[in-house]
Order: sequence, then C-alpha cells, then structure tokens
Amino acid sequence: MHGKILVIDPIATNRIVLRVKLAASHYEMAQAESIGDAMRAISTNLPDMILCADTLPDGGPLRLTKRLQKAGLMGKVPILVIGAVGSVQDRLALFNAGVEDVLQKPIDDRLLLARTRSVMRAYASASEWKLRDGTSRALGFAEPSAAFGPTETVCVITEDPKGTEAWSKSLAACTKAALSACTPANSVHADSTGKVPDAFVMLVESGGNTNTLELLATIRSHAATRHSSILVVQKETDPRLGAQMLDMGANDLTSMKSDPAELALRLDALMKRKRMSDALRDTMRSGVEAAVIDPLTGLHNRRYAMPHLARIADRAEQTRKPFAVMVADMDYFKQINDSLGHAAGDAVLVETAHRLRENLRAIDLVARIGGEEFLIVLPGAGLVNAKKAAQRLCKIIRNIPFEIPGQSVPITATISIGMTVCDPSKTTSQIVPPSAEALLGRADKALYGAKAKGRDRVTLLRPAA
Repeated sequence: MHGKILVIDPIATNRIVLRVKLAASHYEMAQAESIGDAMRAISTNLPDMILCADTLPDGGPLRLTKRLQKAGLMGKVPILVIGAVGSVQDRLALFNAGVEDVLQKPIDDRLLLARTRSVMRAYASASEWKLRDGTSRALGFAEPSAAFGPTETVCVITEDPKGTEAWSKSLAACTKAALSACTPANSVHADSTGKVPDAFVMLVESGGNTNTLELLATIRSHAATRHSSILVVQKETDPRLGAQMLDMGANDLTSMKSDPAELALRLDALMKRKRMSDALRDTMRSGVEAAVIDPLTGLHNRRYAMPHLARIADRAEQTRKPFAVMVADMDYFKQINDSLGHAAGDAVLVETAHRLRENLRAIDLVARIGGEEFLIVLPGAGLVNAKKAAQRLCKIIRNIPFEIPGQSVPITATISIGMTVCDPSKTTSQIVPPSAEALLGRADKALYGAKAKGRDRVTLLRPAA
C-alpha cells in the first residue's frame, strides 16, 4: 500500500466514492462519519492523510484541527478539506488553522490523486528530516535555530511581467517575502548577490504547453533551484495540466482567482517547510557527519545508528506500524584479509556498503557497526517484505564478483543476515517498546543461527511483539 487515508464524511455515498477512487491507486482506506469517530480511529492508527468534508455532524474541519492540536497531532498528518467552502474568510480560517488545501467540488479524479501524492510525498519527506534531526539532537550535535534570518525571496515567473504587475503588487502586500518578477528564460539564474529564490510562483497561461512542463522540470532538477518551493497559479483551471505539474514536483497548485491573502498563506506554508528542510540539511552537513559517518564506507556508524534505531522503534509504537532490524556480516572475511591483505578487505567492505545502500530505500538505515558487520533497519516493513529484501541483499553480494585493485581476477564473497521484525499492531496490550540494544541483540542472535546453518542465508528470530 502507498499509505493510509482517513475519509471523514457523514454521507456514506461520498465515503464510498472516495474509497473506490483512492483504493484503486493502492491506498489503504479508513472511514469515519464524525470528528468523534475520526479521533478514535486516529488514536489507534495515525493515517498518512485526512480527507475531511466541509460539514460534519459534530463540527467542521476547524473543530477537527482543534481536536488534533489538543492531542498533539496537528502538523503530523496533512488535512485536505473537500466541499463548497466558497467564502474567502472561511478558506483563510482553514489555511490559518493548518489545513493543507481546500478542494472544491466537483473534483477532477486526476487532480485529486495528484494532490494526494504531492501532499503525502511532502509530509513523508518532512517527517524523515524531523526523525533525522531528532537523532542528531539525541547525540548532542544539533545547534539551536536562529531567531531571525534574511528576508525570503519569491520570484513570479510570467511571460508578461508588466501585464501581471497589479496582481503581483496585491500578493506582495499580503506577505513579508520580497517579490520580484522574471520571464521563464531567466527563472533559474541567481540574482546579483548570487542568491536563488526561496520560492517560485509560476503563472500558467490558459492551455499551458510543453514549455511549461519543461520549465518546471528544469527548476526542479537544476542544482541551484531544486530545493526551492514551487506554487503553480493557473489563470484558467486545467486539471490535466495541474495534475502533471504536481507529479513533476510542484509543491502546490491554485487558481489566479484565489484571494491574494490565501496565496500568501500558501506561500508562507511552503517557505516554512523549506526553512525547516534547509536548516536540517545544514545540520546534517555540518560536524555531525564527521562524528557519525564511518570514514571507510561512508555509511553511518554505530554512534548514529543506535539512537536512530531507538527513534524508529518509538515511532513504530506510536503509529502501530512494523519495522525490521537486520544484522549482516561478511562470511569468512578474515580469510580475505589474510590471503589478499587488508587493502583488499577494505575494498570488499566499501563495495558491500555501496551495494547495500543502493538496493534499499532512502528512508532505510544502513550502518557499519563493526569490522565487517552492518546494521540495516527497514521502517514500515513487515515480515514478508523484510525477508524478501534480506534475501535480495544476499543474492546481490553472492552473484556479483568483487573487483580488487591490483588483482587480475575478481573474488566472490557472501553475507549472512540475522533478522527480527517488530509489529506493534499485533500486540494485545500496551507494552514498553523494545530498546535499540534489545532489537540489535535479537538480530544478532538470529545471525548466529545463519552462521551455524552454513552462512550465505537469512535467519529470522521470531517476530518481536
């Protein structure tokens, strides 16, 4: 499944229609008729996104945000409101409360799915950065954020800067960011100070053409602008083009008919998210890396891995989602060192680390925790998927010979993997989450079984409750 979506709507027909549309795209669907029902469902298993009707029997979307705020969950799950929220004041109130978007009926299916993918992608990315930031703070490396920073800049991309000058001024009056205008040809170039915009507002003409998509792809792929936020503003609604632009990397999509204050709130939300991502990237690039990166393989080391594993375990307990812990150990590694020298052994370790990292997801943790021993953690992976991943890793190590500098003939090597899976959703009572040390111990014990059974295999210790 691509994620879990909770639909809150008092009308059964509406819930069924949304469930059919989204389930067909492999989302896991949950339903609630009221805010009360929704809060009970959320307390059991936090969804990845909420689709909320504009009218509910026990309140509305604003009351839902207040309940989530009180529960400490606001900001942890995106909310899309669906309905006829036509009043400017009502829409502004929803955006001020933290709602991600307000979708007017009738909703184009392509646009609904594209917006869903875009929002869930953004929150997953932000969630991973927060998780890594928390690990850095646990290690004592994170620095306090600055109270003030330079004024953020926004570039309005338009074919007709003079023709949209009045519109740009009305937007500038609603935001503290510094606005400028440019043509598409100059959009990816830095200004006179060498700074690129924090955000782009792309004004899209009616019936946008291939050049529009090419420009979006250029901004998103260009080294200088790939982290800039992108708000697409369509002069005339075009669901097909809008869906394409969201899928190609636009962060938000709206109409030029939207109130300037709403546009400013959307921009502010995007830039706030960008500020957080930029700050966390800077933290990860700072001295933290030197302290928590293994210099030989470039993987994280044990100092980083154990606190990060503890945080993954805590999050799994909160979200009731499974995760897998593996310990992988090179087989007969001492023989490689003894027969070919330590330089050859280092080359094998470096290539092994590369293969492990390249064949796992970005969110997965891969760390070198000993001489030839690696820790692998797969958040969200249940028993079946984790076992498949482990067997795939064994095959990748076994089937591809290792090129050794100074050696004319490649050598073969194998790896053994011990694995344990923790699935909090299968517990019948509240328990204390397993510690990182306990999880590592279980995987290590499973590794002994793999070695005893002949090596080059995966052995599972019974799943942890």
